[in-house]
Amino acid sequence: MRLDHLSYAAGSEGLASCVQRLGARLGAAFTDGGLHPSFGTRNFVLALGNGCYLEVVEALDHPAADRAPFGRAVRSRARAGGGWLGWAVRVDDIGAIETRLARPAADGHRRRPDGFDLRWQQIGINDIAGDPQLPFFVHWLSDEEHHPSAGGSAVALTRLEIAGDERTVDEHLGTSAQQPLDDVDVDWAEPSEQGTGVMAAVFDTASGEVRID
Repeated sequence: MRLDHLSYAAGSEGLASCVQRLGARLGAAFTDGGLHPSFGTRNFVLALGNGCYLEVVEALDHPAADRAPFGRAVRSRARAGGGWLGWAVRVDDIGAIETRLARPAADGHRRRPDGFDLRWQQIGINDIAGDPQLPFFVHWLSDEEHHPSAGGSAVALTRLEIAGDERTVDEHLGTSAQQPLDDVDVDWAEPSEQGTGVMAAVFDTASGEVRID
């Protein structure tokens, strides 16, 4: 189990402007990730230096965005002004997570602009909709060479600031939250008026430390 990616929802500025803004701050260019047909969303991705990636995502004007839990979560966050949606951990055995959470994983796929269909299974989106401090789980079906972190970059995630309770996250993960975040510092804070969830992420870049809230 390890950190797979962070999700950031574009707000009223729109996906393109949000990607340009974050890319300028990080000194790196995002890649067009393509469409999630079954979720009604699309994203841009940035591979990070420590084996994970950052996605910026928006919900499309499509019925799938209203049907799929992920599409609904993205749309809800966008309507609240955009910002950090959540974090995902990568697991090798999704069956163990299905057993512990007593529900099946959902199939996911993303059609990249080059035509490749990236495939995975995920579980836990409904949990983050109710309590955004909780991560969701991803099991990749596509080969490692196609993982969005492949190739890395000069940008590395160094710290997360999460409003919530570490013990609650430990229980959800079935292990210590430090296990999937072993190379990332975590500052836990009391929930704010906005509730729980990722408040900010700190990155090491060519220009120094950058904090995105």
